[in-house]
Amino acid sequence: MGKKLVIGASGFLGSHVTRQLVERGEDVRVLIRRTSSTRGIDGLPVERHYGDIFDADAVRAAVDGCDVVYYCVVDARAWLRDATPLWRTNVEGLQRVLDVAAAADLHRFVFTSSIATIGLADTGLATEELANNWLDWAGEYIRTRVAAENLVLRYHREKALPAVAMCVSNTYGPGDYLPTPHGGLVAGAVRGKLPFYIDGAQAEVVGVRDAAEAMILAGERGRPGERYIISERFMTAREIYETACTAVGVTPPRRGVPIRALAAAAVPSEWFARLRRRDTRLTPLTIRLMHIMSPMDHSKAERELGWRPAPATDALAEAAEFFAGARRPPAEDRR
Repeated sequence: MGKKLVIGASGFLGSHVTRQLVERGEDVRVLIRRTSSTRGIDGLPVERHYGDIFDADAVRAAVDGCDVVYYCVVDARAWLRDATPLWRTNVEGLQRVLDVAAAADLHRFVFTSSIATIGLADTGLATEELANNWLDWAGEYIRTRVAAENLVLRYHREKALPAVAMCVSNTYGPGDYLPTPHGGLVAGAVRGKLPFYIDGAQAEVVGVRDAAEAMILAGERGRPGERYIISERFMTAREIYETACTAVGVTPPRRGVPIRALAAAAVPSEWFARLRRRDTRLTPLTIRLMHIMSPMDHSKAERELGWRPAPATDALAEAAEFFAGARRPPAEDRR
């Protein structure tokens, strides 16, 4: 068996994929930037290669001798006024890596996609058969995610890349150092800094350890050219914060602000941000993304990959314990 390469190992999901591979006794290599925080993988016996996804020589050297590549790179800043960095990282950078991967003799290329590429269901649960059907309301971040997944699947069809697309939902658990946007809200709640919850916000959620396990299972037995929904359950924002806060004995946010009211407040917030030429996380788009997606069916991953996720409520409790005990990371780790 060849080495396992994790591209994006410094990130939340990527660090957990790396750790689980090591725990399984795999020979693991990572490709990271020299400026990236490595606290999620420090101490692990992995071979480190340095470079970024735009450096074809660095990518080629990292891929050489590997049989499975786990691609965990994404720019998730959906609130950016200028979407150029999103397209550059999520699509252009990915294509540079795909060009190298397609020329290598890989067993699998496991791509971290998003449940945002799944369509809205008229009735019942959404499945992998539903292509995204809401791009008109989605914004540039979601457009880049759909374009990226389509690119990966096109490389499978046209260049025989043994690629699998993992449609991962909001991940929770320990080790969210940055933190992720959704993890940051949980951190605020358990630290008593979230004054209210958004009444009407809801999301698919999954434990980060379970998501990492699904990635590894896909590297072993995922069907090339297929998508897999990696999510454990659908929860409201109130349920998420109550679960997390209860785990650490903290009173959760009690006041709910209707999502319509917050969406209305987001209009002047976005207008002032544009006037000041600054980004703001409170925009009509970011509010819309909090409640637009359908509940999803993850049975395909269970059936084909043998994936058995634990309750996401357990992962939320672990995330709460991590955030309650963690010091705020140094500025260089928050970049």
